[in-house]
Amino acid sequence: MANLYTNPNLSEGAPADVDLPSTKVPPKSKPIITDVSVNGVQISEQNILAEAQNHPAENPGQAVQAAARALVVRELLLQQAKSLNIQAAPEQMNDGSETPEDAAIRELIEQEVDIPSASTDECQRYYENNKARFSSEPIYEASHILFAAGADQHTARSIAKARAHDVIKLLQDKPEAFADLALEYSACPSKETGGNLGQLTKGSTVTEFEKALQSMQAGQMTGEPVETKFGYHIIFLNRKIEGNTLPFEHVEETIRAWLEAASWSKAVSQYITILAGSAEIKGIDLLGSDSPLVQ
Repeated sequence: MANLYTNPNLSEGAPADVDLPSTKVPPKSKPIITDVSVNGVQISEQNILAEAQNHPAENPGQAVQAAARALVVRELLLQQAKSLNIQAAPEQMNDGSETPEDAAIRELIEQEVDIPSASTDECQRYYENNKARFSSEPIYEASHILFAAGADQHTARSIAKARAHDVIKLLQDKPEAFADLALEYSACPSKETGGNLGQLTKGSTVTEFEKALQSMQAGQMTGEPVETKFGYHIIFLNRKIEGNTLPFEHVEETIRAWLEAASWSKAVSQYITILAGSAEIKGIDLLGSDSPLVQ
C-alpha cells in the first residue's frame, strides 16, 4: 500500500540525510475572537471580521475589537426594540435604503432617548468661547531678501547674518531700493520680482517667518535679520488684510447643530450603558472599554 503522507517517488532509495518535504496539513489557525454573545445570541466571527473593515485601526486586533463592540451594541439595541415591539418602515438614505433593523434602531432611539435642543444662550456662549473657529486668518503680502545658509553651516550662517545686517543698514537709508537689492543679493527665486512672495496665510511659510509677519505693520521692514532653517531674511510687509469674524447670526444654526449632535452622542451612549448593565454580554468588555459606545 502506498504511503499517503509521503511521495513514494522520493521516499524509496532516498539518502538518509535528505529532508523530504512535509505533506502534513498545518493546524488550523486560532480564531481572532470567539464566543461573543448578547443575552445568549451569538455574534459570529465571520460577521465580526466583515464589520472590522469599517473600523480603521493601528492593527487588525484593534479593528476586530472595535467591530465586536459595534455588533454587540447593535444587537443590544435590536433586542430592546424587539422587546418594546418597535417597528419602523425603512427610509431612503443618502447611501441607500435603511434595512428593517436599522429602521427599528432609529425608531427606538427616537422614542427612548431624549435629546435636548440647544438654546440661543448656549449657542451664544459657545460662539463667544470659540470665536477663532468663526474667523478667517489674516493675509499678508510680503517681500523678502534671503541670505541662504544651511542649518549646519555655521561659518556660512555667520557670513549670511553679517551681510543681512549690512543690507538692512542700506535699506534704512534708502528703503525704495528694496527690489533692486533683492535682485542683487537674494538667494530666493522671488528676487526676479523684487522679492515679492505674494499672499501668505497661516502655515504657508516657516514658523519664524510667520511670527515676524504677525508682529509687523504694513509698510514696515524687519530691523533685524529673521533666522530660519534657510538662512537669514530681511522682510518687508507690503500689506496686511485682517481676518474677519462671522457674526453670530450667520453661524447660530451651525453651532446649534454641533451642540445637538454632541448631546445626541452623549445621550445615546448613556442609554446603551444602561442596556449593557442589565444584559449578559460575553466575549467583549463593553462597559470597561476605552472606546466610545457611539461612533
